[in-house]
Amino acid sequence: MRDLFVEILESLRRNKLRTALTGFSVAWGIFMIIVLLGAGNGLMNAFMNQGRDVLVNTMQINGWFTSMPYDGLKSGRYIQLNQKDVAVTRSGLFSENIDQVTASLTQNGMKVGYGKRTMDGYLRGIYPEYREMNKIEIVAGRSLNPQDISDSKKVALVAMSHVKNLLDGKQDYEGMVGRYVKVGNLMYQVVGVYKSREDSMWEEIYVPFTTLRTIYQKGDVLENIVFTFHGLESEQENIEFQKRYQAAILTRHRAHPEDRAALWVWNRYTQNLQMEKATGILRTALWIIGLFTLLSGIVGVSNIMLITVKERTREFGVRKAIGANPWQITKLILAESVTITAFFGYVGMILGLLACEVLDKTVGQSSMELLGESVQMLKDPFVGVDVALEATLLLIVAGTVAGLFPAIKAARVRPIEALRAE
Repeated sequence: MRDLFVEILESLRRNKLRTALTGFSVAWGIFMIIVLLGAGNGLMNAFMNQGRDVLVNTMQINGWFTSMPYDGLKSGRYIQLNQKDVAVTRSGLFSENIDQVTASLTQNGMKVGYGKRTMDGYLRGIYPEYREMNKIEIVAGRSLNPQDISDSKKVALVAMSHVKNLLDGKQDYEGMVGRYVKVGNLMYQVVGVYKSREDSMWEEIYVPFTTLRTIYQKGDVLENIVFTFHGLESEQENIEFQKRYQAAILTRHRAHPEDRAALWVWNRYTQNLQMEKATGILRTALWIIGLFTLLSGIVGVSNIMLITVKERTREFGVRKAIGANPWQITKLILAESVTITAFFGYVGMILGLLACEVLDKTVGQSSMELLGESVQMLKDPFVGVDVALEATLLLIVAGTVAGLFPAIKAARVRPIEALRAE
């Protein structure tokens, strides 16, 4: 074994340029497949991270403008949701699928002040269920409760970012609880602080739904209706349910029951299904691209081994003439092939993992603005060590196969023909 190893090193030393070029193609192949998979994972994690703050099995309904004339009314009317739509949502028509139902209202363009500090903000009137559906995490104090709703209390739930702005950079979240902030011309007592979202540029101040509706005279209008559901497992089941639900709401507003534009539905469950499908396609595409890149390295190994066999034809003839059997010749070529692919494959794997670390420290820390949201470009762009090792092992096996045919060719060299070769 030692003699074989020394012989391989000697062969590689004699052909430094050839070995370096072959090694580069091998290392580049495994490097690219790891970087591609890491970047793909980071992109998919960033997309999935956008929906982490809400329950998956929820739908949000917003009114919009009609696109079809109906019942003697022209198109272009705005569908304004109201409390009766909530009653329809909670009715027996949909009780077999709908669980919790909530609604919200907003009041924009508010000046929020504490002491000498002020900032722009807006209020959102909510029910307690809204916090659960949107996974709003309380870091200090408490959330809004049913008593706040029934008594229309002037209490507020503020974000961590609000506290830092109003306290001039201080992060005294516990100390903010119980204090009063001025919103517009009214004072609201802070009862809790919630965790700021990483991907949101505008944080909301949450107040009881009834408080906002009464103070700002909203009547029975709603901005949106949100509900959780169960029993809708497939995309088709969700589509059929949405059609039934939209038809029921639109009929109330004398709009065409099939006017999909008049009622905007954000189904987070089907969105999640589509994202999973898209990430699956993306992951497959990245593997295919990476494997083709890897294939170029494997082809390079095979070509180099063929050249090696041609250059060493006379040597192999001498070996066979003095008693070397075909297996000894085959073993020599295969060992050289495996050595090149294993060593440079390992180098490519290490460099690929380091490149993923660099991606995380650079691109992974940046974001872009999309529809008013700060969207992270990459999140955790890493590849598991197990995947990296599997890809490297695949390369070594492929390199062995790539060297097999040149090895067989070398083993079949007849001594008399080899000794004649120039």
